[in-house]
Amino acid sequence: MGKSFRLVLRACVALGVSAYVIAEDGEEQKPKHTIEQVMEKALKGGGLNKKVADGKASNEEKLQLLDMYISLLENKPPKGDNASWQKLAGATALAAAKVAVGRPGAEAELKKATNCKACHSEHKPAKKE
Repeated sequence: MGKSFRLVLRACVALGVSAYVIAEDGEEQKPKHTIEQVMEKALKGGGLNKKVADGKASNEEKLQLLDMYISLLENKPPKGDNASWQKLAGATALAAAKVAVGRPGAEAELKKATNCKACHSEHKPAKKE
């Protein structure tokens, strides 16, 4: 990847890794992806996360995954403390960004950051019966 592409990507990550996006009129904007969409596309059944973490994804797919994980940060947790949510989702987004820019060892970091149990035990609400 070119140096300018990496700089642009880092700038996008720095701007995108925030808890809330505020519109000009002061109202919160909805995240691009819901938590459910991220779980379905990125994690369920192997999903895009596995492809990226295994080193088999294209650059476009790496950026798609990063975009989804940025949305996790922009969503509010359905259960539990927002600070914990930001820590867990932030680690996942940062790991995805490192993979996208080609940092050594980033794939292993992404696998570690996407520990389903750590996030689900804190933030996943009980199933409705």
